[in-house]
Amino acid sequence: MNYQAVFEEAIVSLKDEKRYRVFADLERQTGKYPYACYRNGTSTREIAVWCSNDYLGMGQHPKVIKAMTTTVENMGTGAGGTRNIAGTNHPLVMLENELADLHQKESALVFTSGFVSNEAAISTIAKLLPDCLILSDQLNHASMIAGVRNSGVAKKVWRHNDLEHLEELLKAAGNERAKLIVFESVYSMDGDIAPIEKIADLADKYNAMTYIDEVHAVGMYGPRGAGICERDGVMDRIDIIEGTLAKAYGVLGGYITGNKTVVDAVRSFAPGFIFTTALPPGLAAAATASIAHLKASKEEREGQQRQAQRTKDILSAAGLPVMPSQTHIVPVLVADPDLCKQATDMLLEKHNIYIQPINYPTVPRGTERLRITPGPFHNDAMIEHLKDALVDVWQTLGISFQNTGIDDLEAPGAILHHAAGG
Repeated sequence: MNYQAVFEEAIVSLKDEKRYRVFADLERQTGKYPYACYRNGTSTREIAVWCSNDYLGMGQHPKVIKAMTTTVENMGTGAGGTRNIAGTNHPLVMLENELADLHQKESALVFTSGFVSNEAAISTIAKLLPDCLILSDQLNHASMIAGVRNSGVAKKVWRHNDLEHLEELLKAAGNERAKLIVFESVYSMDGDIAPIEKIADLADKYNAMTYIDEVHAVGMYGPRGAGICERDGVMDRIDIIEGTLAKAYGVLGGYITGNKTVVDAVRSFAPGFIFTTALPPGLAAAATASIAHLKASKEEREGQQRQAQRTKDILSAAGLPVMPSQTHIVPVLVADPDLCKQATDMLLEKHNIYIQPINYPTVPRGTERLRITPGPFHNDAMIEHLKDALVDVWQTLGISFQNTGIDDLEAPGAILHHAAGG
């Protein structure tokens, strides 16, 4: 066996399919977000970042920075161990209290990332439920698919946001069987929103538990930033609400919230929680400061929603193929992996704009796109510059300005993606 050749062939196949990922060496600059220093070999220049998940720029907020630096000076850097072995630091306990309050739940549990929280919580909850059937939305994130797969229980994938299909599966399973419905509030590649209240109605009707991923909504929607569930007044209808501290809150980590018994069961049985070093106190304090600020301040949310809508309007008016989106996500269709990479390379090299290409398997083949995430610090002049740059790229590379057939392209690829992951 030529082990080296196996890995070389795998990388070559990615490059041949134009799916090989290249990381940009970026150095963010406090006070200048969304600008960053781009390092390419020996050259350095300033660029504008248009694809960050630090949606509200909270990673540079003075309150968040102060909370982290003060805590590090007082308590040191690392957590010192797992939660069970000296790692349950006081700022982490305070963070979990803050999160439980945010979602109006009895309890919260913090993990080292949103991926880990989904994988650990979904797999553990499903394993503990006897003869559990997981009903998973077709477009769920890879971390949720990992949780479904690692649970080892039976699963059914329901067509994206298709309530009739979900009800068919629930009805077939019967009211007596344990069932866990797992879905997202905001789907990050398309920017659409789940019909949460109607899903909760079906869960009540067929005696199922509900688990929602709000990672692309927490901090940004609802009066206190608790997400789409808060905005729509249905937080009490969902059993487990999962979120992240690494996007709108600008720090690091994932979490779940729910009633004490379920959260305690995950705490007690999930290997992804038990055997992982705890979140360090500085990060926990920074996240708490960010959450507390966004509970009280609407300025960042309103600014983001205003600039996201303006970006959609300006790009659409220029004839660019902006895909339909109900949220702050602005997807622009390219529909070709090679052109997608060429477009982002040209944006970076010619226009000093950084946007990462989104190709298969993140999205179905034929729906390759740019995923743009405007925030409150992307001012009107930057939006105009983005529009001009995109038009130039589209014309130079001969990318289609048409946005037709997208609905037909999405469904089959997405089903295959979930089936491969699940």
